[in-house]
Order: sequence, then C-alpha cells, then structure tokens
Amino acid sequence: MASLIDDLIEILGNEKTQYEKLLDLSESMRDAIVVSDVPKVASITEAEQDVTTDLQNLDKKRAEIMRNIALVMNRDSDEFTISAIVDTLDSQPVAKQALSVVRDDIKELMDRLNRINTQNQALIKQSMELLEFDLTLYRSMRQAPVTANYDRSAYNTGALLGGGGFDAKQ
Repeated sequence: MASLIDDLIEILGNEKTQYEKLLDLSESMRDAIVVSDVPKVASITEAEQDVTTDLQNLDKKRAEIMRNIALVMNRDSDEFTISAIVDTLDSQPVAKQALSVVRDDIKELMDRLNRINTQNQALIKQSMELLEFDLTLYRSMRQAPVTANYDRSAYNTGALLGGGGFDAKQ
C-alpha cells in the first residue's frame, strides 16, 4: 500500500509540473492575444496541446493507481478521491502531508488556470468584435454611396448634389 501511495504522490507531482507549464503557456497566450501576435498564439496553442496530451497520460496512470488503492482498501473506486485517501492515512503522517500538499497545490493551480482562461476567452471575444468592426468599416468605405440624383429624363446623374445649387426656377 505504501508503494501505491508513493506512486500516487509521484504522479500528482508530475501532474503539478504539467499544470505549471500550462499556466505559464496560458499567461503567454494572454500577452500574445493583447498584442494580436497571431503566429505566437498558434505556437502557444500547439505547445498547450502537447502539455494536455501529457496530462491525459498522467491522468490515466493516476486513475489506475487510484483503482488499485481502492481495491487494496476495499472501497468503491468510483467514489474514492484523493481527499478520502488523505483521511485514511493517519498512521502515515509523512505520506499524508505530502499527498495533502500536492493536492492543494494542484487545486490552486487549477483555480489560477480557470481565471486566466476566462480572461483569455474575454480577450479573444473582444479581439473578434474589434476585427468584425474593422472589416465592416473597411467594407463600407469601399462601397459607393447610394444616391437618388436623377436628371429630368430619369437617368442617374452620379453627382452627389446634382448639377447646380437649388433645383428651382427663378
């Protein structure tokens, strides 16, 4: 059982490292979005995908270790959490402390990641709205104004204000 707990602490430590990388990438993403550096956003997105793949692999390993611990402790693996393991480790204070610390660190990192991702989402939305505004403005500048300036034979003169000042007989 002790080796399973040690394996779990190691896997969680690796997950923590990957979440720290993801946090750094998310902060870099925010800076790139602010300055509209599209190539940098693309490269950061690729790096985030690599980290996410690593996290998925670590998550599978963690889930397997959790199932094994639940089996050893004769508990239901679907309802078994890290907090439940921490609560059962009264006889192993060192492991309990290490597991508790890494769990809390990951929770804090996840909160920070959620905050930054929410900010990034808002920045991207604002960038898209600004881009749409710019495109609309550009399109409107290229279109000729619609006028109804016709001469006496009902042909469009093309002049914005007609041929002369007022259209009245004197």
